[in-house]
Amino acid sequence: MAAVLELQDLSVQFHTGKEIVQAVRGVSLEVQEGEVLAIVGESGCGKSVLCKSVMKLLPQTAHIAGGRILVDGVDITDYREREMEKLRGNVFSMVFQDPMTSLNPTMKIGAQIAEAVRVHEPKIRKAELDGRVLELLGLVGIDRAKERMQQYPGQMSGGMRQRCVLAIALASNPRILFADEPTTALDVTIQAQIMALLRNLQKESGMSMILITHDIGLVASMADRVIVMYAGQIIEEAPVKELFAAPAHPYTKALLQTVPGIYDEKDRELVAIPGMVPENYDSIPGCRFADRCAFRTKGCDQPQSYRQIGEGHFVRCMLAKEGET
Repeated sequence: MAAVLELQDLSVQFHTGKEIVQAVRGVSLEVQEGEVLAIVGESGCGKSVLCKSVMKLLPQTAHIAGGRILVDGVDITDYREREMEKLRGNVFSMVFQDPMTSLNPTMKIGAQIAEAVRVHEPKIRKAELDGRVLELLGLVGIDRAKERMQQYPGQMSGGMRQRCVLAIALASNPRILFADEPTTALDVTIQAQIMALLRNLQKESGMSMILITHDIGLVASMADRVIVMYAGQIIEEAPVKELFAAPAHPYTKALLQTVPGIYDEKDRELVAIPGMVPENYDSIPGCRFADRCAFRTKGCDQPQSYRQIGEGHFVRCMLAKEGET
């Protein structure tokens, strides 16, 4: 079965004055129809840059330096803005982490959702448009929809604003939804509600979803498959149950140990990963996690191959063994 989205050896560069920074290096992945793929890793690992490069939402200082982006087997890597406008909304849509930066504070919520609908259905009648806005508000779990249509974003809670952002993202029934840290600005209770809503909407619509997060604990009940990114590279990929049961890369293991409730040990202390994601990580010849790794050994300063160790399970670490649990 052909993937709805495929990245082949994708690399992204930023130009900062006289310096060129490689933010993403040689990333290859596939997303199947109806699949939920989670991309996890600390801030600064290249997760958001990777997804924004697919939608061509990179800043002017960045560009795709190599590789290909395929949608239904069609190469869109060199598509210009006019061609991408036909894909955004219909094929791709995105939910960003802070709803207040996604919503216009001077426009009523109903008008903003209607604007998103009208972009893709310019000939829609007023009565049908109002009905569609009400339908979308109901779809994302907002009660008293007629009343909410007349409110401004500042009159709503953070959770309601994020639901409105989701309604805008779903306005044209996209085939792939990018959810970029969609609960970061919300409290824990609202986070759980938004994640449950996203999962239910994905199941009902059959759309594919790419969930971008630094919190690996969020993906346990959400994802079908997980990709772990570190310093611009994919370092591990596995079905979600396999990843949680048998993490192979030291970085993945460390991420899991930072989250309460992942393992069954009683009175387990949470573990902090020492250090930070390195700057200019593309200049590191060997394993990019080596300086922070408790298992560092001879050979970690050499390039690490990305290899298969199980069914659907790939890792970039010389210490990982096939079938190891």
